Amino acid sequence: MLTPLFKKDDKKAQLIIWIASIAVFALVAITSKYKLDWNLGFDIHLFALANAIINSAVTVLLIAGLITVKNKQYVMHKRLMLFAIILSSLFLLSYVGHHLFAGETKYGGPHDGKYYAYIFILATHIPLATIILPFALFTAYRSLTGEYEKHKKLAKYTWPLWLYVSITGVLVYWFISPYYQYVQHL
Repeated sequence: MLTPLFKKDDKKAQLIIWIASIAVFALVAITSKYKLDWNLGFDIHLFALANAIINSAVTVLLIAGLITVKNKQYVMHKRLMLFAIILSSLFLLSYVGHHLFAGETKYGGPHDGKYYAYIFILATHIPLATIILPFALFTAYRSLTGEYEKHKKLAKYTWPLWLYVSITGVLVYWFISPYYQYVQHL
């Protein structure tokens, strides 16, 4: 097993994890209500494409992370999972940026044969995307403090949820991207 990186301090960790999770939820909720009318000099929907690419990379990292831990390659597993957390943080910044500058995009509607699949995916993706952050942070914390049995128990729930969120994030992009109003900037 690996040497713990952090000293265990559950009260402090819980406080930091819950504050960060609530702050991120509030940031996403608040920025989804506003649209900044700024010309960034590029198509703002590139943020959405970046989100899909990042989510695709996170999906690959999560699968590779599972394979490495099953093969007892703990150092590689740790690196892959930390990289997945870093990419997920970049995703969050890109996601907020896209919604802040592009506003909300409406799906075409029930006349589209894919509409109900989109609604189902979106209806499951949003709540799971909301709750995955504290799960992922607590799971990482348990590993980084050397509590590998607790990490493993949490990861049994965190990993499939996180994987589902990353895959459905790409699917949401795939469904909604035809309805973006692409803007040509000078």
